[in-house]
Amino acid sequence: MKRIAVEEHFSTREHIDALRSIVEQKYPVPEVLQEEKNLEREVAWLHFSGSGGQVTRSEVARGKLLDHGAGRLKDMDEAGIDMQVLSLVSPGLQVFDAAGATAMARRVNDELSQAIKQNPGRFAGLAALAPQAPDEAAAELKRAVTDLGLKGAVINSHTKGEYLDDRKYWVILEAAEKLDVPIYIHPRGPSPDMLKPYLAYPGLASAILGFSAEVSLHALRLIFSGAFDQFPKLKIILGHLGEALPYWMWRIDNHWLKGPGAKSLKRKPSDYLRENFFITTSGMCWHPALMCSYLALGADRILFAGDYPMESSQEAVASWESAPICSADIEKIFHSNAKTLFRL
Repeated sequence: MKRIAVEEHFSTREHIDALRSIVEQKYPVPEVLQEEKNLEREVAWLHFSGSGGQVTRSEVARGKLLDHGAGRLKDMDEAGIDMQVLSLVSPGLQVFDAAGATAMARRVNDELSQAIKQNPGRFAGLAALAPQAPDEAAAELKRAVTDLGLKGAVINSHTKGEYLDDRKYWVILEAAEKLDVPIYIHPRGPSPDMLKPYLAYPGLASAILGFSAEVSLHALRLIFSGAFDQFPKLKIILGHLGEALPYWMWRIDNHWLKGPGAKSLKRKPSDYLRENFFITTSGMCWHPALMCSYLALGADRILFAGDYPMESSQEAVASWESAPICSADIEKIFHSNAKTLFRL
C-alpha cells in the first residue's frame, strides 16, 4: 500500500540561523525580541548542545530538517513512506519583521522547489508564507503554486498574537480558495495573551497541551468569523487528529445554537469542520483518538502524517496499519485522500 505523509518538516540554513539569532538576541529588530519572549522555548531544538561530544536529540533533528536528499530518503524508505509533503518547521517566518520574512519566504520556497525537482516522485511541498504582510503573502502563495508547483501553504497558527479570522488576513484565504489549494494551520506555542498559565510546568505550552489549545482556538475563530461563508470552498488542514476538535463537536454545536451567535453563520460549526477541514494523524498513534475522529468526520477527511523528524515515522505507520477500520478506509488515509487533495 502506498503511503503519503503530509506533515513532514524541513528547514534551510538561512531559516535556522535567523531563528538562532533571535534566541541569542542578535537579530537586528528589537520589537521582535520584545514580542517573542517565548521563542526560546519554541525553538529549543536549535541550541541544545551535548556534553563530552554527545550528539543531542535536537542536533539530530536539526540535521534531518536540513537534509532534503539522501538521508531523508533513507529514513522514508526504512519507514515505508513513499512520499513526503514538506513544510517549513514551526514557527516558520512569523516571528520576523514583515519585510525580512517576505523576502525569506521567496528564498525558502525556491529552495523547497529545487528539492522537489530533484526527487519529484518522493517530495511535494507547501509554501512558507509571511502573513504579517498579507498582500505579499497572497502574492507569494500564487507564485509558489502557479510557478513553483507547490500544493498549498503552511501557517504556524498565530502571527504576533493575531489569527487568520482578522479581516486583514482574508486576502490570503481568498487566494487559497481561488487557487484551490489548502492551508495547513500548524501549531506553535500559545499566543502572548494566553501563554502565562502554561509556563508553570515544563512542556505544558508545547505538544502536551499548548499546541492543541492554540490551533483549536484558531480554527474555531475562523469558523465563528464567517470566513467559510465568505469563502465556501476554502480548505484548511489541522494536524494531530484535528487538535481535539472532533471530540468537542457535539458540545460546540449544542452551545453555539443556544447562544446569540447562532444566527450569524449559515451552518452549524460542525458542518464547517466536516466540509471545509481535513485532519492528519501526525503525532497521534492512539486508536481511541483515531476512532473518535473517524466516526466524527469520516475516512475521507483524514490524512496520514508522520510529523518527521519530530516523531517516529515507523511508529506512525505501524499504528495506522493496525487501526481497527476497513482496509479501503486505511488506504484512503494512507494515500488516496492526499493524492486527491494535493492533486499529486
